[in-house]
Amino acid sequence: MAGRNMSVFDSDEEDDMFDNMLTVTPRRPKVLKNRPNYFIEYTDLEFFTRFRMQKQTCETLLHVIVNDLKSQTERSRAISPATKLLLILRFYATGNMFISVGDFEGVSKTSACSIVRQVSEAIARLRPRNRRFPENIATRQKAKEIFYRVARFSLVIGAIDCTHVKIQSPGGEDAERFRNRKGYFSWNVQTICDAQLKIIDIVARWPGSCHDQTIFNNSRIKSRFFNGEFPNCVILGDSGYGNTNYLLTPLSDPFTAAEKLYNKSYIRTRNCVERSYGVWKRRFPILSLGMRVNAELSKIIIVATAILHNICIEEKDGDPPIELDFENVGADELPSSITDSNISINNRMRSKIINNHFAHLL
Repeated sequence: MAGRNMSVFDSDEEDDMFDNMLTVTPRRPKVLKNRPNYFIEYTDLEFFTRFRMQKQTCETLLHVIVNDLKSQTERSRAISPATKLLLILRFYATGNMFISVGDFEGVSKTSACSIVRQVSEAIARLRPRNRRFPENIATRQKAKEIFYRVARFSLVIGAIDCTHVKIQSPGGEDAERFRNRKGYFSWNVQTICDAQLKIIDIVARWPGSCHDQTIFNNSRIKSRFFNGEFPNCVILGDSGYGNTNYLLTPLSDPFTAAEKLYNKSYIRTRNCVERSYGVWKRRFPILSLGMRVNAELSKIIIVATAILHNICIEEKDGDPPIELDFENVGADELPSSITDSNISINNRMRSKIINNHFAHLL
């Protein structure tokens, strides 16, 4: 009796404990999810609505990056390149969590996460061949002619601006650097677009609190203009930029008829960059709704969607059907203006165009 009192468990309790230790939880049976072929199941309009790209455009893109998307083996129901591409397009079109887009394509959450990175990087690697700034005399002359036909503004080869792409807080000590003037976390993305709304230059590495002029001052494209690589060429920026011989801004207080005509032509010519943001973000709403990925992957996604935006324009996809009224990214994206005394750094080129060109148009 005394020995039993010294025992922590009686014999029945000991037996139950060992029985529980030997009990093995049954393994969950492997679930083979259905992976539908949406190229066949959906009509052209249904496909365009859900993936924001036409079937033919997707097939063209798939042919270019298929080698980067192939699995190392065909065993264990390897995910096909077509499924991977459609998963990433659905992710860009909805901004859903990985488990949601994974269920849509019949893959696991873990697979969806790795696919998003793999396909985004494969598309981003197309940047040198897809994002073409007019490098030679012939392409620059063609760009000038297209812009001139818009509102008779000469020497223009591009329009520049910045837009905020919403992200989740990156965390850490520098997280507040990503909070923009509107109060949410973002990347401040600088782009230059042509008259056809194609993005010909992009810088996607500055947090949302940075000013547009700061981004431009530290960009490679500015140093190229400053070093004279594009003679007799200008780009148009808003009043948030400093006026130079290669970046022209509007007049804050036009007085003469030529100056008023300059501003009117400037507005009509430069609005292509604002329109490009509207088309870009409506085609891929993840840019407006916000990305639930880490900061490095979000930069890759921004570049990848810019390349897809250009491909859609080249293939004449048209605007995808609008089902939701996503955030308008027009005039409210304009940076706050600075004083005219600050933007009038160098007025020689602007004055030359006003006096020698717009004065003769009157």
